[in-house]
This record gives sequence, C-alpha cells and structure tokens, in this order.
Amino acid sequence: MAQPDQKKFFENLSGAGKAIAVLTSGGDAQGMNAAVRAVVRVGIYVGAKVYFIHEGYQGLVDGGENIEEAKWESVSSMLQVGGTVIGSARCKEFRTHEGRRAAALNLVLRGITNLCVIGGDGSLTGANLFREEWSGLLDELVQQGKIDKESAEKYSHLNIVGMVGSIDNDFCGTDMTIGTDSALHRIIEVVDAIVTTAQSHQRTFVLEVMGRHCGYLALVSALACGADWMFIPEMPPADGWEEQMCTKLSETRSRGSRLNIIIVAEGAMDRHGQVITSNIVKDNRARKKRLNIIIISEGAIDTSNKPITSEHIKDLVVKCLGFDTRVTILGHVQRGGTPSAFDRILASRMGVEAVLALLEASADTPACVVSLCGNQAVRLPLMECVQMTQEVQKAMDERKFEEAVRLRGRSFENNLNTYKLLAHRKPQSELPIDDPSCRSSFNVAVLNVGAPAAGMNAAVRSAVRVGITEGHKIFAVNDGFEGFAKGQIKEIKWGDVGGWTGQGGSLLGTKRTLPAKHLEKIAEQMKANQINALLVIGGFEAFECLLQLTEARSRYEEFCIPMCVLPATISNNVPGTDLTIGADTSVNAIVQTCDRIKQSASGTKRRVFIIETMGGYCGYLASVGGLAAGADAAYIFEEPFDIRDLQANVEHLTAKMKTSIQRGLVLRNENSNENYTTDFIYQLYSEEGKGVFDCRKNVLGHMQQGGAPSPFDRNFGTKIAAKAMLWISRKLKETYRKGKVFANTDDTACLLGMRRRALVFQPVVELKNETDFVHRIPKEQWWLKLRPLMKILAKYKTSLDVSESGQLEHVVRHRRPIESEGVPA
Repeated sequence: MAQPDQKKFFENLSGAGKAIAVLTSGGDAQGMNAAVRAVVRVGIYVGAKVYFIHEGYQGLVDGGENIEEAKWESVSSMLQVGGTVIGSARCKEFRTHEGRRAAALNLVLRGITNLCVIGGDGSLTGANLFREEWSGLLDELVQQGKIDKESAEKYSHLNIVGMVGSIDNDFCGTDMTIGTDSALHRIIEVVDAIVTTAQSHQRTFVLEVMGRHCGYLALVSALACGADWMFIPEMPPADGWEEQMCTKLSETRSRGSRLNIIIVAEGAMDRHGQVITSNIVKDNRARKKRLNIIIISEGAIDTSNKPITSEHIKDLVVKCLGFDTRVTILGHVQRGGTPSAFDRILASRMGVEAVLALLEASADTPACVVSLCGNQAVRLPLMECVQMTQEVQKAMDERKFEEAVRLRGRSFENNLNTYKLLAHRKPQSELPIDDPSCRSSFNVAVLNVGAPAAGMNAAVRSAVRVGITEGHKIFAVNDGFEGFAKGQIKEIKWGDVGGWTGQGGSLLGTKRTLPAKHLEKIAEQMKANQINALLVIGGFEAFECLLQLTEARSRYEEFCIPMCVLPATISNNVPGTDLTIGADTSVNAIVQTCDRIKQSASGTKRRVFIIETMGGYCGYLASVGGLAAGADAAYIFEEPFDIRDLQANVEHLTAKMKTSIQRGLVLRNENSNENYTTDFIYQLYSEEGKGVFDCRKNVLGHMQQGGAPSPFDRNFGTKIAAKAMLWISRKLKETYRKGKVFANTDDTACLLGMRRRALVFQPVVELKNETDFVHRIPKEQWWLKLRPLMKILAKYKTSLDVSESGQLEHVVRHRRPIESEGVPA
C-alpha cells in the first residue's frame, strides 16, 4: 500500500490509448447497471475508449454490433434500472476453444485489452481461462492470417477485472455481492405484505427463496423478519426436526403471538436425505398462533443431501398441527425491481476500483476481483476466491457443514450465530441458575434515546431475547432517560417483542433528554429496580448520555455498572462507528424520492431539482444519497463552499442541458451553510439558469425518519444488539464481587460500532477526542472519500486520493476471533 508521503491521485492516471470493454454475464442482478455506468464514465473520464459488450460472452463471440463504443450519455438514466440493460446470455460457444478464439479476434480488431466482467463465479472463471489462453489464441489468429504479428505484439496481454453480480451472495472473498441487498428488499417487502393478511386469518406461511447452493438470502431474511424456523443448505436440520419445529410453532401461538415465520431454501434436505416440502409444513398447523410464516431457501438440504421443499413443509404443518397453511414461492421477483441504495453505491465503488485496477495492471498482474470487506473496497486474486467458493460446495457435498459455514466467511458465520441465539427460547431448566458465589442472572435495562430511527425495534427485540437466553431479566424503559427518571420501567418478556423487527420508529418511545438534570432520580430508579447493566440505543444523544453517566460514577454508585451504546440515528453522526442503525433506511427513502422526482422531469426536460435532506451538520445523507441517486452536486457542512462554487455548478448544469441529459439533481444538507439556504440556492439557480432551465425545490423532512426498516438496518440492529448483550453478560460476570456488581473502569462503558472491517467495543471516554461536540459530528468521517466519486460520475474535474488502492490482498480463511475491547469483535 502506498505510504502517506507517497500519495497517489486518480487524476494522475491516464487511460489514453487504452480500450476497456465491459460485459455482464450469467444471471442478472440489480445494481449491474450502476457498475456498468461507473466503468463507462470513469473510463471515459481518464481518456480511455470504453465499449459495451451486449449479451455477455455470446456478444463477445459473435462480435459485430454486439460490441459498441459507449458514450457518456449512453449510461444516463441507467442507475435506477434493475437487471442489466446491456443484456446477459448463457454462451456454450465461449466454453469451446474455438469460441474463445473468435472472442479474442473481436477484441483485437478493436484494440481492446482490458476486460471488466460482471457476473458470478462461472463467468469469472471463464474470464480467467480466456486471459490464460490469450497469447496462444493470438498466435493461432496470426497463423490463420486473421491478424498480423504487429497486432499480436501490440495486444500481447489481456487484463481482467471481475465484479461479482449475484443475488445469492455465494462468492467467497466479499461480504456482499452486487444484487444481494436488493433481493433482500424484495423478500422483505413480500414478507411485510404477507404478515397483514396472515394475521387476519391465523395462517402459517411457508416462503421459499432463491439460493440453491447458498442460504444467505434465507438466513438474512430469517433474521430480518424474525422467522420461527429456517432451512438452508449449510445447516441441515437435526434428527427429529419435524417435532421440534411443530413444538416451536405451537409454543409461539400459545404465548399469544400473531406471527410465525418459517424460511426454507429451495432444495433443503434433512439429515437423512428426506425431501421436505412446503406441504409438509402446512400439515403442522394445529396450534394457537395466528400467523406462521415459513421461508425456504432455494437449495436447502439435510445432512444426507436430499432436498427439503416448501410443499413438504406445508404438508407437515397441516398433518401435525392442522394449521391453515399457505406457500409462497418468490421466484424471479427476487431478481427484479429497482436496485437498493446499497447496491447502487456498492456497484459504483466497485466500478471505479475496477477501472483503477485495469489502469494499473501489467502483464504479470493476475486477474483480480473487486470485493467488499466491511466498508472497504479491496482487490483479491480472482482464482483464490473461485477456489474457496468451490471448496464450500465440496465441503457441503462431503457433509462437512461446519467447514462450509466457516469457508463462507465472517459475515455469513456471524449471521448464522446470531440466528441461533435468537431462534429458540431455552426452557427454564436450561437457563443459568443463580449461585451466590458466581451469579449469572442479572437485571438489564434497555432504552432508546434521541430521534427515532428505523431498526431500533429490531435491536431492542434482539437484546431482549438474547438477554433472556443468557438468563437475565430485561427491563424496558419508556421515553428514554426522561421516562427513566419518572419510573416508566417494566419487565419485558420474550413474547412482548414479537413482530418488532419490521416496525419503524421506536416502540419503547424515545426522547432527546440527557440524564444530567435527572441523575439523582435515575439513580433512585436504578436502585429500586436493582438494575445491574444498561443498554442505550440511540444517536449522538445516546453517546452523550453514556458520557454523563460515566462521569457521574464518582458520585453515584448506581452508575458503576456495565453500560453499552448502540448507535442508531439516520444522520450517521455518532463517533466510533462508520455506520449507524437507521441510516440505510433513510438513504433508501431519499433515493426513492429522487428517482420519482427525476422521472417527473422526463417529459418536461431542462429542469433542475434542489432537494434538502436531514442530518444536522453531518452530510452523510446528502453525499451518499447523491451518489446513489446520480446527483450533480451535494452541498454539505464538512466541505465548505462559496458563491463561486455555486456559480460553477450553475455553469456545469447549463452545459449539461445542451446534451441529451436535460435534467439536474442537487442535494443540500439542512445545515450545510447558514447563509446559502435551500431557498437561496433555489433562487440563485432560478435566476442564473433563466432561459436555459427552470428549478423546483423539495424539502424531504421527516419522511426520511419514517417507514419500515430496510433489511440492512434490521439485520445490523439485530446483530450488534446480540453482540452487545453477550458483552454485557461477560462484563457482569467479570465485575460481580462480594454479592454485587461494581464496574467503574473505562472499558465497562463502551460504544459498539463498525470500524472499517470489524465491530469494535470502544470506551466512550476515549471517543471524546474524536468528536466535534459543537456540531455533533465525528472529527473524521470515512464517507467523505466517496464524494469525489459522485463528482467524477457527474463529469466534474476533481481530485481523488487512491493511495489506499492498488494492493492485491489475499483471501483470508475465516477463524473465529477473540472478542475484547478495542479490537475486532
């Protein structure tokens, strides 16, 4: 990696004289178009020629009009479109040597020696083989007289960079593949819609989702909707699963819950190879719960490798329980629709990194794939990833399922462990027994602080259920610390949080009130309710609250307990974490609105929209929303601007209106500048653009805080709350001495956040130096490095530091980490 004194900038890299081709292959995935758009525009930006290859490898073999030079305007309006607009097709000819020779000829005739392939492991493996054969193919073409020796020497090596486009997230080496998040959106939209009708009729629903060889969609869907049962290829059910599942459904009904969910992978099997279908699950429906939903992952198996189908599950529920059961097979709905904000940003970042990799490639550079690790874009050797992906299938074929889960990687294993924690309530006999010498059952309070954020309820549910599983009593505090001071505290049980994952806002109630003015009353309530630990879920105020409680420990012994903050705010302005619960949902709301607004201009033309976003002084929503929506500019507090910048933007839009893209989109963070308000910018644009374009403004307001949480926020909230509760349990046992809990060290008051590639517990007192308390933002914010990408993709000349790029990393086989403060958990 480049050293700090050897900074490398994107604008210093030249693509002059180079030609790049981009193709999409295999199954389509939402977000592929965003990747194509990024490759085209960044390639043109650096001076390279860029070509579309239509219809995947088939177009590469056939040549002719299938290989078309791309222009800047060619990828306009592509960002929000699902599927792949340049087409994808299966190609038998490319699997033959003759077919690859024809493909090589078509590339050489156009001077193309840089190929960007967006597809699954099969497509990328084919690309690597093509690269390995390249020099031999050119020799054959020379011998056949189809090209001359000079051309063979000039185009002597082929550079390959891959991006994984697959809704299944079945490729090792990356946390997420392009299209996975959007597919989860489709699944959760269906689940949320089904819940309302199922509750009305006390029905069980079996949902079958895609993922024949990988259960990621089923696993994360199960976490995101609180499924009662799940079948995936990597974790076949144990012997006696039929009785266990029916018992679980029955218990859920008996607790008065109106919702049960079962998710099944298509092709799931039990340990003895018995096929399990959705009909079997339907036979199980004889007990009291008003709704059971079963979600089946395409490809779920038992340990004997026989499929479990949704029909088998349905029959089982009907037969054993007599429940009225329905099956829903989502099928290709999961591939369709507009890409989520996450997939647009992921694909855009990958596309930029892919072009950068091609520009830096040499004859000795191995084919690489651009991957996501945490929130970092990294390059990995393509074949290392492919080989590990193949090892997963080999492990499953050999029924080494724990090995298969480990090979899937850190993200998959963490999701699975969280699911196991939440899936089954332990019977009373299995809960920890209090021993005066080594106590294991404590009282833990959970509350929300600050503005509501989608995903808060999923976090509360996870914390409550994991806490109960750990043997603790969980107390819910209504209305934040204000409610705490008033004694609005009550014990919350397992069934009380049923169905909370899909609920927006804060069901516990939340206030911005800080505890400083109510310390004495809060201490009294903590003493009265014998609170031994505290979990605070909220935004910047939650961080401030824990700081105040920590500082008050010297005066109030009641605060000498383990305390943890989970960052939850749409603004993403909490120090110590790169992402907060709720931010993804808000960005999606902004992007969906921008899509509709842009569409409204398709008929009128020559129109610029000024849109104001929330976020306080933090420009995350405006910047990331702008990148995902294809904005021309985004004004934020962190990047000061003046009247000259505004004038330059007007001139840029004036020039844009002379092209075929006759619309503009400008985002402004609400506190970006106290003088250059949204009204001011609107009036300036209207006046300066008079006769060229007209303007409209839109203040999005609190719609950014509302709505059902996105799959990412449900999953993120669920995972970090579970991890936080396990941390609290450990700290309680460590600090329990002489019949009471006493914790007054810095490492017993922490914030759990995502830092680069890991979840980290950080003492809140250590985060003070990283915080701008006046403007309520972290002093350093990782997402600022994404802003130049938005400007480049909008055709602005700008500077982009790519010093951290360029190093080819290697696939790391995941090993279970040791959790501790200040290190990856």
